[in-house]
Amino acid sequence: MRSSSHGNCYYLGLPDCHLLIDAGIAFSHIRRSLKDMDLDISQINAVLVTHDHSDHIKTVGSLSDKYNIPIYATRPVIAGINKSVYVKHPPISSYVIIEKEKEFAIRSFLVTAFEVPHDASDCVGYLIETPGHTFVFASDMGYITPTASKYIARANHLVIEANYDIDMLQHGVYPQQLKERVGGSMGHLSNQETAEYLANHYSPHLKDIWLCHLSGDNNLPELAYKTISERLLQSGIRTGEDVNLSVLNRTKPSELWHS
Repeated sequence: MRSSSHGNCYYLGLPDCHLLIDAGIAFSHIRRSLKDMDLDISQINAVLVTHDHSDHIKTVGSLSDKYNIPIYATRPVIAGINKSVYVKHPPISSYVIIEKEKEFAIRSFLVTAFEVPHDASDCVGYLIETPGHTFVFASDMGYITPTASKYIARANHLVIEANYDIDMLQHGVYPQQLKERVGGSMGHLSNQETAEYLANHYSPHLKDIWLCHLSGDNNLPELAYKTISERLLQSGIRTGEDVNLSVLNRTKPSELWHS
């Protein structure tokens, strides 16, 4: 759906199972976006939560309270949701506690959470498998650890963070402390870091890359795309031929991709 530093929510679905990853945008926007895909919000089977920052969790209470949708998260993330001033009516009765690197099933999806470094109570990415497809979601991480890389390497379809451009952050309006937080080891990935990683770890079974969580202050969609595509080409990897590259929209729902 939408992905930015101001709010994040992603949809992944099969005919018999419909998931959201994070719910950090308004309830009305989620409901309308699903309706535009001919889905009713009551059809959502689960919400997978990455971490407890407000731009990822502010609507989990409404989804749980109104439609009894189970909220999957690690125990520290659940504690963070319960304490968050941004979540109305924390969904205490609808939590499903998950453990990192322990596979679980949601109907036709097999899901594994894996740790990523970020300054939250806890933070995870997700490996989601279904016959013929392996989807990996990896966002909000200061750097790509060996553990995260192990799961990213399995992806046919990858959503990965490209939060900021280094020059835009360094010369932008953020105070120095916030610049250091964003660019630090518990902050976010830059366009340049993501480009370098993808160029050095590309595998032919990777078919699709979506760049997510772009900063509205320190990045531009065309700049993120250009940085990654040019670095891939330097390694002989052609976007549009060897791999598809897209940037998820920051302010409105992105186009639904069909396999």
